[in-house]
Amino acid sequence: ALVAGTDMIFVTAGMGGGTGSGAAPVVAELAKANGCLTVGIVTKPFKFEGRRRMKQAEEAIENLEKQVDILIVVANDKLLEIVPEGLPLEEAFSMADEILRQGITGISDIVVKPGLINVDFADVRAVMEDAGPALMGIGRGFGKTRARDAALAAVSSPLLDFPIQRARGVVFTITGTADMSLQEVNEVASVITEIVAD
Repeated sequence: ALVAGTDMIFVTAGMGGGTGSGAAPVVAELAKANGCLTVGIVTKPFKFEGRRRMKQAEEAIENLEKQVDILIVVANDKLLEIVPEGLPLEEAFSMADEILRQGITGISDIVVKPGLINVDFADVRAVMEDAGPALMGIGRGFGKTRARDAALAAVSSPLLDFPIQRARGVVFTITGTADMSLQEVNEVASVITEIVAD
C-alpha cells in the first residue's frame, strides 16, 4: 500500500468541486484502514459560489468526517473577516490555501520539529485519534505584549465557528524568535487555559 509505514497523513482539499469532494474521503479511508492517524483539513466554498457547490461540499465533508480521526473545516466565508478590503480574488483564494498550510504545519511541527517541550507522536495520537470535528485559530503578536496578543488573537480568531470556551480539549503550539522568554510561553499558556477553563 502507498501509505505503509506512514504514521500520520493529512488530507487537504477545497470541497465543493468534483476532485476534492470525491477524492478526499477515498484517500482518508485508505489511510485510516492502514492505521495512519488521519487528519482532514478542508475548506468550504464561498457562499457566492452557489448552493449546488455548497451542498456538494457539505455532503463530502459529512463523508470525510467518517473516514478521518480529526477534521478541521475552514469556511472560506470566514476569510472575508480577515482579508484586507479590496484584496484581489486570486489572492483571497491563495490566502485560503495559506491557512490550510498553516494548519498542517502547526500540527506536523508538534512531532517533526524538536521543541523546548518535546511531544512525541504517541502524545499527538492520544489527543487526535477519533477526536472528530476540530477548529483552528491562528494568532500573531509583536512588541512587548506579543505573547498575550498572539494568544488572544488565536482564541478569538474568525476561523473559529463556535466559542473556544466550549472546546473539550486544546492543542496549541507556540513559535517564536530566539529571544522568546519562558515568561512569554507561560503567558500564552495562561491566557488559553483561563479562557478554555471558564
